[in-house]
Amino acid sequence: MSGYNTYMSTRATYFHRAVTAFATAFLSVQAFADPADPALFETLAKTQGDGWIEAEARILTAWAETGSEALNLLQSRGESAIDEGDFGAAIGHLTALLDHAPDHAMGYQLRALAYWSNGDFGPAAADLAQALTLEPKQYLALAQLSAMLDEIGSRERALEAVQMSLEINPHQQDVKDAVALLDTGEDGTDI
Repeated sequence: MSGYNTYMSTRATYFHRAVTAFATAFLSVQAFADPADPALFETLAKTQGDGWIEAEARILTAWAETGSEALNLLQSRGESAIDEGDFGAAIGHLTALLDHAPDHAMGYQLRALAYWSNGDFGPAAADLAQALTLEPKQYLALAQLSAMLDEIGSRERALEAVQMSLEINPHQQDVKDAVALLDTGEDGTDI
């Protein structure tokens, strides 16, 4: 085996262990921290009526708020770079954001998405861990964790993470579709 192949095999093994260890630690925690407004999450979790739409919008708006216009601009640039497929630029913008707002869970979740999309799984797992530490009900991070676990072949843990995401927000159609694929063991699109 060439030196490069040995390096990649070792890196893949390390990544698999790191993501699995993080998932084991996080998924074993059953209680969520109280959000600032528990009523919003109660409304979001309801499957009847359409009050969840406003609750979801208010939660996402609160999560997106960085505390300043300059930081909001960095986050917006990071999101745009992700949408454009420029993951290096996204990582740069979101790192600058997090340098100034280290308690901003959405920033970590977005940077994790940029890292993951760039093939940097270790930093992506670390950022998801931080996002979920700061905001345990960050259902977007849980869905992303599920996709990462599925990608490394840990379907049982992927299903557990995605079910936790749906307990918080049962209105995520793409996540529901992913659960159906995980349940059947079929390969599909990313969560």
